[in-house]
Amino acid sequence: MSEHGTDPATDTFVAHRNLLFTVAYEMLGSAADAEDVLQETWLRWAAVDLEQVQDHRAYLVRITTRQALNRLRTMTRRKESYVGPWLPEPMLTAPDVAEDVELSESLSMALMLVLETLSPTERAVFVLREVFDIEYDEIAAAVDKSPAAVRQIAHRARKHVDARRPRRSASVKVTRAALESFQHALETGDLQGLLDVLAPEVVMLNDGGGIKVAAPRPITGASKVARFILGAMAKNGATLTAAPTVVNGNPALALSLGGEFDGVVAFRIEDGHISGLYYVRNPEKLTRVDSETSLTLR
Repeated sequence: MSEHGTDPATDTFVAHRNLLFTVAYEMLGSAADAEDVLQETWLRWAAVDLEQVQDHRAYLVRITTRQALNRLRTMTRRKESYVGPWLPEPMLTAPDVAEDVELSESLSMALMLVLETLSPTERAVFVLREVFDIEYDEIAAAVDKSPAAVRQIAHRARKHVDARRPRRSASVKVTRAALESFQHALETGDLQGLLDVLAPEVVMLNDGGGIKVAAPRPITGASKVARFILGAMAKNGATLTAAPTVVNGNPALALSLGGEFDGVVAFRIEDGHISGLYYVRNPEKLTRVDSETSLTLR
């Protein structure tokens, strides 16, 4: 027992909990499923003879990865029947997450959507190697592959992601300016203002999950996106307000209609213009935007 009356297994699990949650979330894109994975990890960890484990952190990451892989395969089938576009679950994050460039980039909606295009094993290997810098031997043990196979998978996944990932993130100043322009145009119903801040090839994804009304397919092009946004506002008839927030370590806006919270929109910004809009309205995915979630790479 520790001085606080808990056993070593509990102390170790608690010490690494934020890391394990971050691993699970990066693999799944769902905070709810990541929490389930942590519960499963704890049940298996509690049954382990700690004296037989040399590296507790590595062993916990291994358990978490295996459970997340099992969950990811189930989620793949679940997403096939999802109504409309599927977006990662947004989470309100602490300032230190935004300050960690590597972590905030890996958590961005834009990159997490790229990770969705990988196979479950490719995603696990990419996340563990590229995001958490875990050695190939440890990854091999976690995904039940040989180190040589893991290196090949990592190379293939990296090549795939690099071809699709967003270009280098815009500076804080540029990002803030773009979001302020978007917010102003949104709240005033300024069509030209929206067209000025949206990139010509902008893509908008709306996730209502069949619970809230949302566009069933991606909307592409500045004119179509701007007119869709203003048309939806006019159809609803309620006053729209936007409040700056930070989700997944990146700037976002929390939108309210008629004074009632409606959803969170995250952005991809390139060359000073918004090239991606990711609007989550599904209430089942908005349970983590009221209080901060602690995430870490270590």
